[in-house]
Amino acid sequence: MSDGGGGGGNHLISVHPDELKFPFELEKQSYCDVKVANNTEHYVAFKVKTTSPKKYFVRPNTGVIQPWDSCLIRVTLQAQRECPPDMYCKDKFLLQSTKVPPHSDVDELPQDTFNKDSGRAIEECKLKVVYISPASAQTNSEDQALMGSAQSPNTNFNQALQLLKAERDAAVQQTQQLQQELDMLKRRRSRKSDQGFSLTFAIFAALIGIMVGFLMNLSLFSSSAE
Repeated sequence: MSDGGGGGGNHLISVHPDELKFPFELEKQSYCDVKVANNTEHYVAFKVKTTSPKKYFVRPNTGVIQPWDSCLIRVTLQAQRECPPDMYCKDKFLLQSTKVPPHSDVDELPQDTFNKDSGRAIEECKLKVVYISPASAQTNSEDQALMGSAQSPNTNFNQALQLLKAERDAAVQQTQQLQQELDMLKRRRSRKSDQGFSLTFAIFAALIGIMVGFLMNLSLFSSSAE
């Protein structure tokens, strides 16, 4: 029998966290997630019980976890009309687990699966319930956010450095490619004869002259028409 939620020893499952913390506000629901991990090569069935079943909603409250797999259980505290003295809660949860045949389905588990009188080896993990004020929960969230922001500058710097290196490498590669294209153009130009180059230039200049003359004639024709 196990009274804790740790993952040490030869326990079938490990449970995290080892106590259920609910931010408590009157007339408001709150929840706590519990991760149940199967630490064996066997199929393991689990069942969740509580001393106050009317106050809590557990889903799933029964299940089968495959070898080396895990399951997330959400425990919801129903809206309460009264605040317990000193925010102290006596409620407790019991998580039972036992080996089952391979490929067992939760809907097909025998009714005596979690009955100790059936001769099965059943492990039990007890979880306490802790009510915390919303201010404390917000403070914890802010502390985690600050820790994350303290680590983020280094992460952002490394990402920016990698981006700059990538841009530098791309610019160098582009420069080399432009240089190669420029050298190729120079070689092509050097292969052309001066006569051919002069002939091309003369043809180009003649075309420009024809266009300029056409525009001037058109302009004079328009002026005389007016």
